[in-house]
Amino acid sequence: MRKKVILITGACGEIGHALVDHLIEHSDLPIVTLDLQEMKEELRDKVTHVRGSVIDEELLEKLAGEYEFDTIFHLASLLSTSAEYKPVMAHNVNVQGTLYLLNIAAVQSDFRGKPVKFIYPSSIAVYGMPDLKTKSEFPKVKEWEWNYPSTMYGVNKQCCESLGIYFSEHYKQLAESTPVMLDFRAIRFPGLISAYTVPSGGTSDYGPEMLHAAAKGEQYDSFVRPDTTINFMAMPDAVKALIDLERAPADSLSSRVYNVTSFSLSAEQFCDKVKESFPDAEIGFKVHENRQNIVDTWPMDTDDKAAREDWGWEPEFGVERCFEEYLVPNIKSRY
Repeated sequence: MRKKVILITGACGEIGHALVDHLIEHSDLPIVTLDLQEMKEELRDKVTHVRGSVIDEELLEKLAGEYEFDTIFHLASLLSTSAEYKPVMAHNVNVQGTLYLLNIAAVQSDFRGKPVKFIYPSSIAVYGMPDLKTKSEFPKVKEWEWNYPSTMYGVNKQCCESLGIYFSEHYKQLAESTPVMLDFRAIRFPGLISAYTVPSGGTSDYGPEMLHAAAKGEQYDSFVRPDTTINFMAMPDAVKALIDLERAPADSLSSRVYNVTSFSLSAEQFCDKVKESFPDAEIGFKVHENRQNIVDTWPMDTDDKAAREDWGWEPEFGVERCFEEYLVPNIKSRY
């Protein structure tokens, strides 16, 4: 008999470490983690860690034969900047790997007669505003508006949302008997900010990079204009959103894809918040046109009314608490 577990892919990334920490404390089920990297030492005896890739179909089938996946948190992904340099690899990791896992979850759902919950972090990169005028006219974008991504990462995320909906609602639609479908649930995250990991070159990392440079006493030039505005979220709220959505009763959900947001800042406002805590910070603006063009296609903010109404979404870290209680003290202590 297969052992019932929670599977977390990409478990050694920014969201992964925080999610693993939370589930160790709050879940009754054992946790299996999958990543190309080794799990950090303090967690190795608390999870079953498998080192490998989500595009290794043989490995995934082996795990499916050994474990019954009650919930899958599929975090593994090639991120936005890397995806632009390696679009074929990005498609293979972000789409093909997701397709493998969705198919496994669909087969297990039907076999066990109960849906596997498949929790998927999507992104504001699925949006594509055509110009700054349109961006200003739609300050809070709803889930179904402007889904015209301009990056490989955004295209991948949008594709995986559609795949998740297919496997949840249309899988084996020509079969004589109706299978038990998996339960796909996706969150479109804004730019995520962690106090504990160094920014890794993401397209929204100009904000966190300001903070880390200021804490180290280094000069920093933002790669976007001062007026560039997108929404952000503290990493603890990202984990909270994943957990809240996973726990929501299925009959309370009106959608399979939800926006969540916390606060929206321009790059200049972000800079001002940094200087409140680091008055000597040297922050300038040196626009990288290609990265600027990408950020300009993302909305200034998203409408998360559906998440608030359906499953009680409410961020714990607004802009003031995010900086004063989470980001600044922890980043200061790092350096």
